[in-house]
Parts: sequence; C-alpha cells; structure tokens
Amino acid sequence: MRKLVALPVLSADALSSVAYGPEALITVLVLAGTAGLAYSTPVALAIVFLMLAVGVSYRQTIRAYPHGGGSYIVATDNLGRVPGLVAAAGLMTDYILTVAVSVSSGMAAVTSALPGLSDDVVLIGVLVIAVLLAGNLRGVRQAGALFAAPTYAFILAIAALVAFGLYHAAGRGFEPVPTPPLHAAEGVGLLLVMRAFASGSTAMTGIEAISNAVPAFKPESWRNARTTLSWMIGLLVAMFAGTMAMVHLEGVVPQSRETVLSQLAHRSFGDGGLYVFTQAATALVLLLAANTAYNDFPRVLFLLARDNHAPRIFTRLGDRLAFSNGIILLSVAAAVVYVAFEGRTDALIPLYAVGVFLAFTLSQSGMVVHWWRRRDRHWRKSLCFNATGALLSALVFVTAGITKFTEGAWVAILAVAGFLLVTTRIRRYYDRVGAALRLRPQTIEIPSGTLPPPPETCAPARAAPPRRAAGEGAAPGDGADSEAEDTPEEIRHLSVVPVDALHQASMRALAYAASLQQPVLALHVSPSDEDAERFREAWLLWGDHLPLRIVVSPYRAIVAPLISYIESLHHQRPDLTITVIIPEIVVRHWWHRALQSPLAGRLRRALRHLPKIVVTSVPFHVQDGRRPNL
Repeated sequence: MRKLVALPVLSADALSSVAYGPEALITVLVLAGTAGLAYSTPVALAIVFLMLAVGVSYRQTIRAYPHGGGSYIVATDNLGRVPGLVAAAGLMTDYILTVAVSVSSGMAAVTSALPGLSDDVVLIGVLVIAVLLAGNLRGVRQAGALFAAPTYAFILAIAALVAFGLYHAAGRGFEPVPTPPLHAAEGVGLLLVMRAFASGSTAMTGIEAISNAVPAFKPESWRNARTTLSWMIGLLVAMFAGTMAMVHLEGVVPQSRETVLSQLAHRSFGDGGLYVFTQAATALVLLLAANTAYNDFPRVLFLLARDNHAPRIFTRLGDRLAFSNGIILLSVAAAVVYVAFEGRTDALIPLYAVGVFLAFTLSQSGMVVHWWRRRDRHWRKSLCFNATGALLSALVFVTAGITKFTEGAWVAILAVAGFLLVTTRIRRYYDRVGAALRLRPQTIEIPSGTLPPPPETCAPARAAPPRRAAGEGAAPGDGADSEAEDTPEEIRHLSVVPVDALHQASMRALAYAASLQQPVLALHVSPSDEDAERFREAWLLWGDHLPLRIVVSPYRAIVAPLISYIESLHHQRPDLTITVIIPEIVVRHWWHRALQSPLAGRLRRALRHLPKIVVTSVPFHVQDGRRPNL
C-alpha cells in the first residue's frame, strides 16, 4: 500500500477513538463536580505523553520486525509461550471490544443527530454487526479510496470543529464557558484521577495496527511503515488535544442522549450541513474501525491454530479466501458483548482498557528483552524507548484493572484467564495426539506391488482458488456412466488416500488401501511449493511405495482442492469406482472432536452428487493421547 492509503486504512481504529476517549475521561472526572473537571487538562497531558511514548516504542518494533511484529509474535519470541498466549488473550479481547465499542459509539453519533432512534440502538447495532459479518464473509477488504475516505473525512471534520471553536473562543478572549451546575457524587482523589486516566487512555487503541501490517507497505516497507506510524501519532495527539481543549473552552459535559463530540459540533457549526457532515464522518470512521478487527482477529486465531493453541478449523480459508470461522466467532462474541452491555459505550470502556494495555505491556516488554539479547547498533536507545512504553502501559493496565474492577474490568480479566486455560489445554491435547501419531521404527512398510493409478494422475498440480462451497458441483450424473455393474467382477477400482502428513493414522489408511489389491493413489495438498518439496522428500525417505500426487493450494484451502481433483479423476475415468479412503482420528471425549478436522463428513456431502464415488474412513483410536488403541 502507498502511505496515503495505508495511513487512513490502518489508522482508522486509533484515530476514531477520539470519538469516545475524551468523553470517557470527562465522564469519570464529572463525578467529582467542577473540582473534578479541573483535572481534565493535566490528565489529558499525561495521556498525550503516553501516546508519544508508546508510538516511539512501536517505531522500534517495526525496525526489529520488518515482516510484521504483533504482540503475540513479539511476546512469544522474546518472553516465551505463556506470555505470548497472555498477549494473544489481550489482543483477542481488544478486537472483540473494538467491534462492540466502535458500533456503540457509532450508534451514539447517529442517535445524537437522530434522537428518535435511541430506543432501538441495540437492535440496530446487532444489525450493523451482521452486515460486517456478511461483508467480510464475502471477502471485503480494506483497500483503496473507498476505505480511506471515512478516515480523511473524520480528520477534516475534527480539524474544522477545532478551528471554528478556537475562532469563536478568540472572540471572547479564550474565556471558558461556565459548565452547567454539577452535583458531586464523590470527592476528588488519586483513585478518581487514575480512573479518568485509564478511561481516557482508550483513545490509544489501534496504535499497534501498523506494526502488524509492515509487509503490506511498498518497499522499503519498514521505513514507510515507520513514517506512517509517525504521521498517525501526530494526528492522534493533535485531534485528542484539540478535542480536549474545545471541551474545556466550551464547558461541555457528558449527557445521556448526546455525545460530547456532537455537542461541540453543535456549538461550532449549529444544525447545518457541517454538523451533519461531522456526525456522518464519525459514524463511518467508527464503522471502518470496527471492520479492522475483522482482518486482525482471524489472523491472530490463525497464528494460534498454527501453533496448536486453537482448533485447526481456524487455519481454514473460506471460499472467498477469508478466515471464515474466525470472522464468525468474532461477530458472535462482539454481538453478545454488545447486547449484554445494552450498546452503552460508557459501560464497555472499562473492559476495553484492560485488553489493550495488557497487549501493549507484553509487546513492549518483549522488545526490551529483544534489544538486550541483540545489542546491535543503537540498542540502548531502543531499549530505553521500549522500556518506557512497557512501564507506562503496565501502569495503565494495573490502574484499569484495579480502579475499574467492579465496573466490568473483571470480565476482561476473567476472559484472559479463561483464554489462557483453554489454549494451554488445547496445546496439551495436540501434543499428546502428536505423540500417539508419531511414526515408530516398527511401522509396517506397505508392499510396492500395488497396481498403478490411471494415467495423467502423477504430475504436480496447482489448485485454483476455491470458488464454491463444499457440496456444490455438477448435476448428478454429469460426465459419468450409469451405475450398471451387477457383479463384483464388473467393478473396476481406484483407491485415493488423502495424506496430510506421514504418521500412524495415514500409514494405516495406506496399508488398508494397499491390502485391497487395487490401484492406489496417495493425494497430498500443500500450501506452498516449499511444503510440497518437504513432503516429497519425506515420502521418498519412507520408500516411495505408492504413486503420489501433490496439489499445491496457495490459498490454504484443503477440501476444495481435494474435491476438484477427485471430480476430475471421475470425469477422466467414468468407468472406475473411486474409493476415497480417509484416515480418521477417533478421540475418547466428545469435546475433543471440535479439535479434529471433520474431513470425512465434508467430502461425503460434497461428492454425494457423483455416481461411483465411495467415501470411507479408517479409524485410528486415541484412548488417552499417549498411545493408540489398535
């Protein structure tokens, strides 16, 4: 991406937080009345310093990880598996709440301009999440002017709001407008100020987005990413500080039926077109910010599944080349949170700060360890920047966890703990099953005297992009002879064995296929040429007993290439009865089934329309994850 496109697309989450961050800060301070509002400027200045410190810290991350360095990757590389999982838990919580908070704040912007919709915010918000789900399942991507426009419109709206507000304030000598009468609910104290600091710090959400997407920039990618990050931090500081200055000068306080930003727009622009433009730009940029989570959440789930910390279904690409399962999980979780908190931004903010700054803290702490180990050029300066970012992020995380624990932060903390427990147990399960499947010296070799497969089935191939859902295909009987065999002697066989890896289960399926004394073809789907070559080497090392066909699927789809290849075999040789023999791992507990790929069932549904196709499975029982029950 060019910097002019990357800036609005990757900064939407961070810049849109200006719509709710300042208001979250003021909402806490107003509890202490006019005396509490007096602390708004010092707290805002502290948040500005935090933005600068964390922004400079992430510049160091981009330099160290030019291929993308999200919190999960950085923490795992430098701090270990468990801190990496905790960072991933913070990220997952952050992305779920990004959707919920962005939608709720967007709805607040809409209802401020159209109060008649206030009673339907929950229903409309859920519909918005459903639209985001549908769009992302269809393969919508953040790119081009279409997605850049809302962010630039929002920047322009805030700039105009601040400029008009300062012009009006200059006419009265920059004398602040008195606030409405306020009734203090509690006294001013350190705890109140720290709560306000933690709430206002949610204006920093999304700062790490650019460090995640370094490879998406044009060369030299890391340098362009650092430049874009600097522009984003500069804009964020200017917009946040400008909004807080206007809040102070205009004497605006939070209201239940109108946002602070809407009140400022009313005072600067009245009820005319500029006010409508400001509210529309705010709602659109918040919608775009919600959509950013649909790119990042499935990606983190993919990384976790790749490392055996999440079910492997999250590595699967859908027909539109999107991680469909991750997108669905994000939508369901965000909708549940949104409905549970009735679409109220002020109720969601306490949960938000915990996940955001937990990820920040572990990422920057990982960078401190990184520089200490590497000690290359300028390492001391980089270490100091990252240490400052880690310390300040930890301060906000602890403050949010303590001061907002009873307001809902306990939910986020409990979610992180539950996530850590579940992912650890999943990894333990996959490790045990892997040990049970590992090949042993006494593995029986398959005889090489099996009949060859049909012609034109042993050359390498590359899968086309998946374009249809499993189960869709040609009409019944297309390209095939009728099933007219009446005796066993009339049936001509070919056995096809999908092999994902060489292990005990696949060896047993191959042995079963060879024992039928019919032609056998092993079929392997690889995500890249490098993976295909590694599998071929392992196959040759095993002995190359059977014909092998490797299909390269760069889209990481497995089922669609298998179906496509078997269909092509059927149309080439309609006289053959093709038996697809699938290795199937049978687990002891029902809750472990979600961790295994339901390949057999999906192939049966997808190939049912074709005659003379038989799908069967060879079970491999795993009793306790340590040894198979043969």
